[in-house]
Amino acid sequence: MTMLAQLPRLLARQDWTGAEALLRKAAVKGASAPVFYNLAKVLEMQGKGREMAPWLEKAVAADPRHVNAWFELGRLRMDVVEDLPGAEAAFAKVVALGADDADAWRNLARLRLRMADWRGCAAALAHLPEDRETLPMSYRVACERGEDAKELRARMLADPTLRPAALKALTRVAKGTLPLRLPQAR
Repeated sequence: MTMLAQLPRLLARQDWTGAEALLRKAAVKGASAPVFYNLAKVLEMQGKGREMAPWLEKAVAADPRHVNAWFELGRLRMDVVEDLPGAEAAFAKVVALGADDADAWRNLARLRLRMADWRGCAAALAHLPEDRETLPMSYRVACERGEDAKELRARMLADPTLRPAALKALTRVAKGTLPLRLPQAR
């Protein structure tokens, strides 16, 4: 019986402390990417998110094609350590590996918008359906790139449920003027 044979039982019981101890014993030089990845996820389940980074980095070093480890590394860098360029690079790796992952594309769009990478944001948005988040993002990107955004603005303002996000997007790109007449709600 291998050392990790007990892991599924520990995970099923949500015995995070036991799983962590077992995975730490297995996480030696030459261990497989799933060992490092699972250790990072067990740490997260215990509220030890800041301890995940070295294990996720070991996972992608052990297997540079480990999509889940790249995704979690991007999420960690974005949400916990606020390393936007590092998060952007990790999510870009996820999609470069061919993962058809809408969450990775959405996070790329969000990051690139925050980093004022308008072309990169537009490229990420092209992989996403239009929705309450992506329409205002598309409007902002079009305005920042100097493109005609009248049709996007009209669609945003016509939907009463989008008005708060639309007004935020309009304000961000206003350059001193905002449309003061909003279409009547239907």
